[in-house]
Amino acid sequence: MSVIASNAHRTAVAGLAATAATGFLVITAFQLSLAAGAPLGRAALGGANVGTLPVELRVACALQAGFWLLAAFTVLTRGHVLRSPVPYRVSRWGTWVLTALLAVGAVMNAASSSPWERYGWAPFVLVLMLLCLLLARSHDSAEQEEA
Repeated sequence: MSVIASNAHRTAVAGLAATAATGFLVITAFQLSLAAGAPLGRAALGGANVGTLPVELRVACALQAGFWLLAAFTVLTRGHVLRSPVPYRVSRWGTWVLTALLAVGAVMNAASSSPWERYGWAPFVLVLMLLCLLLARSHDSAEQEEA
């Protein structure tokens, strides 16, 4: 691979990672707002709760926010955007795990009775899944040297 193609590939992979991480940070902010008591219950967890979520679901949202923040670090590490607490080897398989989880999440959101989840979160999560799939399938020079 030429230097120009290699640099373009690295830039594209970093762009995928940064875009996916931004999406995960949007989810993190949403989950934190739910945990803090924002009246967005119709847009989360099947839409069964109008207004503010009950305390146990707010705690679950806080835990989910932590998971999505970790997801952002995982893809940023995979895309070589930054050094993070997530080891690179973990980010390689972690991006595949995220891809699978997001595929399930997209289907669940599409099947939800909540219009917020069906028409808002389902496409958003589907795009994140595709970004993670492309990122997981990307190769870098370190992986090519191992092969």
